[in-house]
Amino acid sequence: MDLIRAGLTTLLSTAGDVLPVVVFIFVFQALVIRRPLPNAGRLLAGLGLTVVGLGLFLIGLEQALFPLGRLMAEQLTDPEFLGLASSAHRSWTSYLWVYVFALMLGFSTAIAEPALLAVSMKANDVSGGAISVWGLRVAVAIGVAIGVGLGCFRIVTGLPLHLFIIACYVVVVVQTVWAPRLIIPLAYDSGGVATSTVTVPLITALGLGLAETVPGRSPLLDGFGLVAFAALFAVISVLAYAQLSELRDRPARVESRANGAPNPKEEN
Repeated sequence: MDLIRAGLTTLLSTAGDVLPVVVFIFVFQALVIRRPLPNAGRLLAGLGLTVVGLGLFLIGLEQALFPLGRLMAEQLTDPEFLGLASSAHRSWTSYLWVYVFALMLGFSTAIAEPALLAVSMKANDVSGGAISVWGLRVAVAIGVAIGVGLGCFRIVTGLPLHLFIIACYVVVVVQTVWAPRLIIPLAYDSGGVATSTVTVPLITALGLGLAETVPGRSPLLDGFGLVAFAALFAVISVLAYAQLSELRDRPARVESRANGAPNPKEEN
C-alpha cells in the first residue's frame, strides 16, 4: 500500500510539473497561431503517456536505481571486502574495485543511452557514412567511463572539484583549436546526449552512495559532480577520436595529392 500511495503521489506531482508546459502550448496555439491543434486526440493521449512514463521513471529511481547505487558503493567500500582491519587504514589505492566498477558502469550506460544512439544514427546519415555509428558511440562511452572513474577517484581522495573541471575545460579548448571543424559541434552535443535518462540516475546513485560510505566525505559536497565529469570527458573523447582519425588518414591524403588527385577541400 505504501508503494501504491507513493506511486500515485509521484504521478500527481509529475502531472503538476507538466501542466504549465501543456497550458502554455495550448494558449500559444490559440492566441498567437490561431489554429486548432492537428491530431488533438493523439497529442492528448501522448501527453498522458508522457506523464505516466515520467512518473514510473521517477518511482523506479527512488525504489531501485538509487538504492542499488548505494548498495554497490557500500559493498565495494566495506573494510572486509577491501581486506583492511579498519577504515583508518584506507587510502585511495584501497578502492581499486570502485574505480573498475565505475569504468564499467560508465561505459555500459553510455553504450545503452538511447539519445546517444539517435544522435549517432543522424550523424552517420548527414555525414554520408563518414561518421561511424559504433565509432561515435564507443568514443563517447570511453570518455564517460574515464570521467566516471576519475570522478570516483576525486570523491575518494576529496580533492577540489573545480580544479578537475577547470583542467578539463582547458583540454577541451585546446582540442577545439586543433580538431576538425566538422566534428566540433557534434562533440559538444555528445556530452549532453551521453548524460541522459540511463546514465545520469545510475552514476548519480553511485556518487551519492560512495560519498556516504567513504569516511570523511559529505554526500552534498562530494556526492555530486560525476555527471559533469561524464559530459566533459565525452566531449574530450569525441574530439580525440576525430583527431586520431585525421592523423590516420593523413598519409593517404598526402599520397593522393602526390598522385595528382584533386583535393575536395580546395574544390569546395
